[in-house]
Amino acid sequence: MKSILVTGGAGFIGSNFVNYFLGQYKDFQIVNLDALTYAGDLSNLKEVEINPKHIFIKGDILDRPLLEKLFEQYKIDGVIHFAAESHVDNSIAGPEAFIRTNVLGTFTVLDVARRNWMEASFKFKTSKEKNRFLHISTDEVYGSLGETGLFTEETPHAPNSPYSASKAGSDMIVRSYFHTYGMNVVTTNCSNNYGPKQNDEKLIPTIIRTALAEKPIPIYGDGKNVRDWLYVMDHVKGIDLAFQSGRAGETYNIGGRNERNNNQIAKTVCSILDQLKPRKNGKPYNELITYVQDRAGHDKRYAIDASKIEAELKWKADENFDSGIQKTVKWYLGKFNS
Repeated sequence: MKSILVTGGAGFIGSNFVNYFLGQYKDFQIVNLDALTYAGDLSNLKEVEINPKHIFIKGDILDRPLLEKLFEQYKIDGVIHFAAESHVDNSIAGPEAFIRTNVLGTFTVLDVARRNWMEASFKFKTSKEKNRFLHISTDEVYGSLGETGLFTEETPHAPNSPYSASKAGSDMIVRSYFHTYGMNVVTTNCSNNYGPKQNDEKLIPTIIRTALAEKPIPIYGDGKNVRDWLYVMDHVKGIDLAFQSGRAGETYNIGGRNERNNNQIAKTVCSILDQLKPRKNGKPYNELITYVQDRAGHDKRYAIDASKIEAELKWKADENFDSGIQKTVKWYLGKFNS
């Protein structure tokens, strides 16, 4: 039985990964470490709450003694590191938490793993040779694109917000541990995720939540900022492939090839709601769309070239945006109407 430490496994992507991974593999147990801040919710893990191979620990990735205890107690064979502060607006209002969690937190988990798995640089302890640290990052570290072009794994980091700067910093620390110590690390950079269990403050849940409440649907600026949208379960499957089969020291970009601007997202969600949950007054939900002051330093466009993970690891998205958004809206209707 192999033991995997998953950090941030009660959050949006982490919980979807935990539920998927434990359903796929019988020879792994997951030690799930989450601080249960506003972004973590134990209800996200109800599918595995009685699974003996899921061990939940409430704790902070900055708590080095706790991490050392977990590595020793559970003989951790691998780490999948989701835990992060991730909301750009919050990073603008209070950047310190992002530096602490995303930079210092990543360093702490990575360094505890190194000391547990390695005797010296490029020398693993006996039976630890295949132990791997997988770091989950974002396409926002690459900065902003113009009207054309895609982010590749060779695109230089050029972050524009405290959030993306903190994630870029964590990427660089992980990279350094491969080149300096020879640690078996892999990094994945993903595009915008959407799907079940996302925090209510994010764009798509906000559109659904405010629409159902008959409140103005807030869209930043002119609504023309473009993102590449990736259904969360497609991301989870890419993470699994990168963890199991990725090459040490490599970065893999995971994107949905589904570019949409915020106006398109809002109108699509409103159209689905019109069909599934019509307003009592008979009017379309899109009349609730309201443009608000733009976010400071709002990047114009992100888009990922996922060719590397498609070619090397045979990853392929199962959902296109039309199918994924239908599933997502139906899930949130169940949540917000329960």
